[in-house]
Amino acid sequence: MAKVTFKKDLCKGCGLCITACPKKILALSKVEINQKGHHPAEMTDQDKCIGCAFCATMCPDCVITVEK
Repeated sequence: MAKVTFKKDLCKGCGLCITACPKKILALSKVEINQKGHHPAEMTDQDKCIGCAFCATMCPDCVITVEK
């Protein structure tokens, strides 16, 4: 099972990772706001992650880490 982590304080909430995810298990947080004033991306269902790392590849700020 893959583990995805986010550097939430650096995320600008652009949503590119969300559109890149083939399993559609990423979303912008509805409750959390980071230091930059953005809603950061977060994993909605870690168990469904296949570890493809499309999200990390698409992130322009390199805030996503995928571990297999």
